Amino acid sequence: MLDRTLVARSDITSRMSRYILWALAAAIAAIAFIVLEPFFAPQATHTVGPSALSGERAPVIPLLDDRGRSVSLAVYRGRVVLINLWASWCPPCRAEMPDLQRLANAHANDGIAIVGVNEGESPQRARAFADSLGIRFPIWMDETQRYGRTYALGLPTTVILDRHGIVVRGFDGALTYSQMEAAIRPLMRAP
Repeated sequence: MLDRTLVARSDITSRMSRYILWALAAAIAAIAFIVLEPFFAPQATHTVGPSALSGERAPVIPLLDDRGRSVSLAVYRGRVVLINLWASWCPPCRAEMPDLQRLANAHANDGIAIVGVNEGESPQRARAFADSLGIRFPIWMDETQRYGRTYALGLPTTVILDRHGIVVRGFDGALTYSQMEAAIRPLMRAP
């Protein structure tokens, strides 16, 4: 009879151990699901890069130009503005700079402003680079890359603002002259 009691207790203990193991496994699975679920759930897509702020007012970030004067987008209200973020070490930036100057020349009297925003370099380096390419449009210094953190995925980056300071379009990468013209042309007619 003692053997039968021991067997019954052993059977009960064995069943309880299995239930405990199953409960523990279920708890571990639930915790793993809770912890890992955010990594596998579909994420809402967020636009990043230069078009991320399309339709919003462009931030007015006060900077200095390459000659040490205070500048900001506020002075360009009422004009279409093409902001080009660049650096002298960037080959595509170098390639598109002459077309930016050509655009500035072609639309000097059309209410369009071209602004080059140097990302992270010294004023001397930026000015030497611009001079080497015959660039005469304004060069702003963004040594702490505030514009870069706002708009850029890489360099060059171009952002187009309408006459009210609203971001209309953004481009990541170098543009050709015809692409620049196409981007600003609709804004030239708008009041």
